[in-house]
Amino acid sequence: MGTQQAKVLLHRQRIVSKISPYLFGGFVEHMGRCVYEGIYEPASPHADANGIRRDVLAALKNMGVTIIRYPGGNFLSGYDWRDGVGPKSQRPRKRDLAWKSIETNQFGTHEFLDYCAQLGADPMLGVNLGTGDIALASAYVEYVNAPAGTYWADQRVANGQRDPWGVKWWCLGNEMDGPWQIGHLDAVEYGKKALEAAKMMKWNDESIKLVLAGSSSNGMPTYPTWDRTILELCYEHVDVLSMHYYAGNRIDDTASYLGLARTFEEYVDTLASTVQYVKALKRSKKTVKLSWDEWNVWYKNMQMDGKWEVAPHLIEEVYNLEDALVVAQWLNVFLRKSDVLEAACLAQMVNVIAPILTTKDQMLLQSTYYPFQMMASRARGNALDAYVDSPVYSTKSESDIPYIDVSASWDNNTNTGACFIVNRHQSESMTVIIRCDDGMPAVKATAAVSVYGNNPKAHNTFDAPDAIVARPLQSFAHQDGAIVVTVPPMSATAVDLKSENS
Repeated sequence: MGTQQAKVLLHRQRIVSKISPYLFGGFVEHMGRCVYEGIYEPASPHADANGIRRDVLAALKNMGVTIIRYPGGNFLSGYDWRDGVGPKSQRPRKRDLAWKSIETNQFGTHEFLDYCAQLGADPMLGVNLGTGDIALASAYVEYVNAPAGTYWADQRVANGQRDPWGVKWWCLGNEMDGPWQIGHLDAVEYGKKALEAAKMMKWNDESIKLVLAGSSSNGMPTYPTWDRTILELCYEHVDVLSMHYYAGNRIDDTASYLGLARTFEEYVDTLASTVQYVKALKRSKKTVKLSWDEWNVWYKNMQMDGKWEVAPHLIEEVYNLEDALVVAQWLNVFLRKSDVLEAACLAQMVNVIAPILTTKDQMLLQSTYYPFQMMASRARGNALDAYVDSPVYSTKSESDIPYIDVSASWDNNTNTGACFIVNRHQSESMTVIIRCDDGMPAVKATAAVSVYGNNPKAHNTFDAPDAIVARPLQSFAHQDGAIVVTVPPMSATAVDLKSENS
C-alpha cells in the first residue's frame, strides 16, 4: 500500500450557494415494509402507544433527515388520501396495484404529519395525478392547510386536528413520464393536468411550493424533452422540478461504479440548463430550482411483486462499502450543485432500499447511513467552490477521474466548516493537503471521522453491525499553514474545520 498526494484549496468567499437544509431529505412510500414494520409497527416492543417505532425515529433524528416526501412513489398514482384519514376502524383495506400489495390505510396523513413533527422534519406531500383529478388535489390542500369553516377543513377538525398543518411542499404526481405509472400521461397531457392542479392548489394556499414531476431518469427516451415540455406549460405556476435516479454496480466494476459522480453532475447540469432555457423563453423573472427527490443505490434486490400481502419484503437491499462511497459522492455533488438544487430525498428511509433495516425486535444501520449522517450534521451555511488537484484514473468508459472527490461548507455564523473527502482508490491512502489562503483568520482541523474498509463488498449484518461504520480518524496534522490529512483507501471522510479566532 502506498500513499499519493492531492491538494484542496478553499476560499471562504468563493461560494457556490447557501446550502438548503432540504438537501438532506428522505422518502417514505407505502411500499414493502417502509411504513408497516418500518416506521410504524404496533406489535414491536420498540413501539410507542401510537405504534411508532421509537428506535427508528431516534435513528432518523440522528441521521439528520430534514424533509420527508410521502406517500410515494408509484403508490401515489393509485392512492386516495381520503382512505387514510378518519377513524382507523373505518379505513378501507385496498389493493395497491403499484406493488401488488394490500394497503390497510392504518397509517395516513395525520399519522405521517405527526411523525414529521416528532422527527423535526418538514413534510413533502404528493397529490395523485394518475387516477386522481385536480379537484381532489385541491381538496387535499384545503384539508391540510385551510382554517376551519369549510367542508374539507372541517373534516380535518372532526378527525382530530383543529389547526391547519401549513404544509409547504407539494408534489404534482410521480414519474408520470413512465409507462409503468398508473394513469401514465405524455408530456403535454401531464403538463396540462399539472398546470390546472397547480392553479387550484395555489388558489387554496398561495404560499405552497409545488414540485413538477420531471424525468424518472436520464435514461428515459423522453429525457430531456419531457422536462422542457412540462416546464413550458407550467413554468410560472411551479417552483421546483423533480429528478430521479438510481445507481448500481450491475457489472461488478468497482472502479467505474466509484466514478459515477460525473454522471450525477451531468444530469443536474442538463436539467438546470433546461430550466434556464425555458426561463429565457418565457422572459420570466423567477427561477425554478431542482429537487432530486428520489435518489439512491439500488441494483441487487429487484423483488417488486407483493403477492397481495400486507407489508411484503420488497427491494430490501443490503448495502456495502462501495455503495456507501457512492452515496458520499452523491452528497458531495449536492453541495457542489447547491446553486440549483433546493431539495433531495434519499429513497427510502426504512427497509425498502434503505439505510435502516428492522426486524420486530432489532434495528440495523447499514453502511449508507453513515456518510449521510456525517454530512447532514455538518454542512451548514455556504457550500464552497473547492479547487481540487488530484491524481486521476481511467475506467472502461471514462478517463481522468480524480481519485479524490471533494465538497466543502463554511458557516460564517459559527466560523466553522467541514471538508468532505471521498478516496476512490481501492488500495492506496491519499495525503490530502487542505489550504485556506483567503486572507481571513487561519483555519484549523479539530476532528475527522471516516467510513472505510479493505473490502468493497463488506457490509453490516444483525450479527456484525459494526463492519462499516463511521470511525474517528486521527491521521491529520497542521503543517506550514495547511491541514494535512491522510485518508484511507476506499473511504469517505469528514474533516471538521474551525477559524483560529473563534
